[in-house]
Amino acid sequence: MQLPADAVTATALVEVVRITGLPVDRAAPYPGPAVAHWTGADAADALALIATLPGSAQHRCGFFPGWGVRAYDETLELPLFEAAFCFTCHEVRMHGPAVPPPSATQFFAPDSPAGRSLLALFRAAGPRLP
Repeated sequence: MQLPADAVTATALVEVVRITGLPVDRAAPYPGPAVAHWTGADAADALALIATLPGSAQHRCGFFPGWGVRAYDETLELPLFEAAFCFTCHEVRMHGPAVPPPSATQFFAPDSPAGRSLLALFRAAGPRLP
């Protein structure tokens, strides 16, 4: 999966979000509680894992993401980028000032070892929703 390289390098904090719905528009943050904050090696390892997600064909489910990440630089003001993951339709939607338009929608293989590892990280970070 392609992540914005400069933003990954600048990331000081990754916020894990348990997504509870869809945003009002595509540029708005995904709603839901922040369930974990990763810094240092934890943040770098998570972003490296996301970057290794292999591509996949699109599957149709309507895009109902359950998990997301927001990457912040050391100012912790606005996210450099946000990525929302739908493990059903294999789609990742990203937005933010660091995301080039061609990278805004990507598809990943959730059943790959990297996909399963990422889902396990998310589940360890926060509760499942009903």
